[in-house]
Amino acid sequence: MRQSKLFTKTIKELPKDEVSTNASLLIRAGFVDKLMAGVYSYLPLGLRVLDKVKKIVREEMEVIDGQEILMPALTPKEIWQKTGRWESPGPEVMFQLKGRSEKDYGLGWTHEEVVTPLVQKFVKSYKDLPVAVYQIQDKFRNEPRAKSGILRGLEFSMKDLYSFHLNEEDMWQYYEKSKGAYLNVFKRCGLNAKIVEASGGDFSKYSHEFQVFTDSGEDTVFYCDKCDFAQNDEICEVKIGDKCPKCGGQILEAKAIEVGNIFPLKTKYSTAFNFKYTDKDGKEQPVIMGCYGIGPSRVMGSVIEVHHDDKGMIWPESIAPFKVHLLFLGKDAKIKAVSDKLYDELQQAGIEVLYDDREESAGVKLNDSDLLGMPYRIVVSEKTLAQESIEFKQRNQEKMELIKLNQIVKKLT
Repeated sequence: MRQSKLFTKTIKELPKDEVSTNASLLIRAGFVDKLMAGVYSYLPLGLRVLDKVKKIVREEMEVIDGQEILMPALTPKEIWQKTGRWESPGPEVMFQLKGRSEKDYGLGWTHEEVVTPLVQKFVKSYKDLPVAVYQIQDKFRNEPRAKSGILRGLEFSMKDLYSFHLNEEDMWQYYEKSKGAYLNVFKRCGLNAKIVEASGGDFSKYSHEFQVFTDSGEDTVFYCDKCDFAQNDEICEVKIGDKCPKCGGQILEAKAIEVGNIFPLKTKYSTAFNFKYTDKDGKEQPVIMGCYGIGPSRVMGSVIEVHHDDKGMIWPESIAPFKVHLLFLGKDAKIKAVSDKLYDELQQAGIEVLYDDREESAGVKLNDSDLLGMPYRIVVSEKTLAQESIEFKQRNQEKMELIKLNQIVKKLT
């Protein structure tokens, strides 16, 4: 894509009402635009990132036999009354509104009440189970104070998967498979996530969060320096410096961002909707359920919180809007011609490239390139052409190198 065609622009000033790194950099770089607190428009560059995160999520959900669907965001009051959640948490979490004839509706902040009766229409026998369905959809939550940029909004992207099983043993087996799929998602997006025990509520002793350690995190995690023990501060009974209850190692403390969670639902929602199946002996049994959530927009924001410097964002190659940022410096027609040709060659080789063909100064172009944070930067200038080369630099490294023009496509592929 030619940067001169991009309708968005970078801005120098930090947004006055944004304190989070992710929102400040995304807005400055023209990836998102803030409509109001907790609500953002995703602009061309930002949407490319979000779509790549979703693609990774979809690929890993397919590995664990997740079937993609899309459920309505606008839901009737009656389904929430069946589980008691119209009243509690009710308007504390859900946006509730009235339509014509004073009919009550709620905007979906989660979808157990929708997916359970939906799957119930098709699952009748033990032969129909297990089933796992998921969607990627915008959710709406009536946050008391939207903050942390795209990490905590009133409207946000969410992948929610729901699994349905014959018994708890089968549910727990799938639950463990989902852990591996989730870790793969985060690793592929450039995040080192840790599985952290959290409250299981009425369902089990624990649920599990996927936390990314960073000083900008809102959550507190206590973890062992030797084994995989890790719990959030809501349930942890040991503190920093204590001995690990699992292996005797030392307990450490870290700030973290929650990027996903998984939860055993068991029969809570199947009971509410009288969802049963007929077993091999012709007897009715309750369906066992689990739920599994990842926020693609939250993943995107977390990547920025982890991967940035004082110049801008540093995108992992897997989710970067473009792999390469091509710049030409100077006003010489030959430099422009060589850059145009290189742009075409990169595209023909299947390399995603953002080409800064604007008539701007070298300082503006280089500063914008650092802010946008593409994994690789290629600079064509009078100095490099004198050596029939280009300047090549990885965004996460300080070192620059000269590479012959006829070798750059090979290096990038």
